Amino acid sequence: MIAQQLLNGLISGAVYALFALGFTLIFGVQKVLNLAHGGVFMAGAFIAYYAVVIGLPFWVGFLLAVIASGLIAVLIDLIAFRPLRARGHANAEFAAIVASIGVDLILISLAQKLSNTKVLSFPFGTFPVEFFRFWGLRISLLQITILATLAILLLGLIYYLQRTTFGRQIRAVAISERASALLGVNSTAVYFQTFFIAGAMAGIAGVLIGLSFNSIHFLMGEPYMLRAFVVVVLGGLGNLPGAVFASLLLGMLQAMTVAYLPPGLSDTIIFAILFIVLLFWPNGLFGGSRISVGVGRQ
Repeated sequence: MIAQQLLNGLISGAVYALFALGFTLIFGVQKVLNLAHGGVFMAGAFIAYYAVVIGLPFWVGFLLAVIASGLIAVLIDLIAFRPLRARGHANAEFAAIVASIGVDLILISLAQKLSNTKVLSFPFGTFPVEFFRFWGLRISLLQITILATLAILLLGLIYYLQRTTFGRQIRAVAISERASALLGVNSTAVYFQTFFIAGAMAGIAGVLIGLSFNSIHFLMGEPYMLRAFVVVVLGGLGNLPGAVFASLLLGMLQAMTVAYLPPGLSDTIIFAILFIVLLFWPNGLFGGSRISVGVGRQ
């Protein structure tokens, strides 16, 4: 049924969007591909899992995962990115990518050691298993939660960036850190906020995806990193609405190709589209236009 496949794809796209929002936010402000984002995403799922296992309510574990993931992302900035920014190397962006890969590998190794390379699962009943039917379509309570979470996070992030003083400071630093410093903007506080928000979003995505597939693994962030890269390129680097649109498009395209085409063609088609987009729109589908809620440098 095409409508059911489109709904499944929409939910998959929402999952990609949850992951990609934080990834593209950091790129928009710092112009760095933070390849440790997958490690933070995985850490969020691990924290929620162990909180539930020791007997804490799920909502407490969820809050712990969100806060801890945000702090881990801030710590990554302090250790890996801030020293590079302070030294002002000509190739600082490339060095930051290498540094983020190193941090990602450290997080993966710690999780592998902690889990003894096992695939972990939330205890049965951690999240209510309920299904609803409307217009002949079937959707679970968890899938509704994922869609609602994406909508709340996107609207909240747009409001934060557009309507608050902190958001205006973030956009100012994204445009020019030097000019914003002359105007009295504390770039250190801006980077703290940006990395905390991005890490918290990664933690939320990690918990929801861990629940969705009931599978938590030390390498669970790596496939999403590859998808997130496709999403931010298609949507326009640093463009939040573009990233969400590209995520939903990617999810529906993937669902349709898996359902109606021979196995194994899904990734081929997705990356072929990425190649074509890069040929004709090097800045992504929305990268060439000025989007008021984008945070990318100009």
